[in-house]
Amino acid sequence: MEENHVTFKSGELTLEGGLKNPGGGAPVAVVCHPHPQYGGSMYNNVVDAILAALWQLGYATLRFNFRGVGGSEGEYDGGPGEVDDAKAAMEFLLAQPGVTKAGAVMAGYSFGAMVAMSAGYESDEVARIVAVALPIAMADARVPAGAIKPVLLVSGDRDSYSPVDGLKAVAAKIGAAAKMETIAGADHFFGGFEKKLAAVIVETLE
Repeated sequence: MEENHVTFKSGELTLEGGLKNPGGGAPVAVVCHPHPQYGGSMYNNVVDAILAALWQLGYATLRFNFRGVGGSEGEYDGGPGEVDDAKAAMEFLLAQPGVTKAGAVMAGYSFGAMVAMSAGYESDEVARIVAVALPIAMADARVPAGAIKPVLLVSGDRDSYSPVDGLKAVAAKIGAAAKMETIAGADHFFGGFEKKLAAVIVETLE
């Protein structure tokens, strides 16, 4: 089953995305892409790896381009607008036929992981968060007090943007709801480690 090109609204903006919906009461997952100002888009090897894991588990998925990227309207907003985009993507996905609202996942890579953390915590519909290569060397991860949603934190042990010690601190702040996985040999871009990344996500979510 192929992804279908779709458009949806985020406020006044029209965004584009790729939707894969097997129906049959599938759980849903939104996947957020890396930084728009560094060439990030929904077409990315790590986004593909996250999607491969989700498809293996039978999720209906939506990858999308943030505002100002590809065929999506608007311009880069430095984070807040992109969080709105992710929440709008989840609303659109949950409105599709044949999906279940239980167990919704908000996932993201790098900048997209930061967005997924914020949008995932802000959205009541989101049950779990998957944050791949959370760039904590560049910005603080905003973890609200009393956060109880399960969060998977995955990074390579050679990732200078998402250093292991910093990630451990984020996991400690989240507490028992956090699961942290480190992929030996991988840097921020996961070149050659895509299948390992997908396997770690499958193992956590299944």
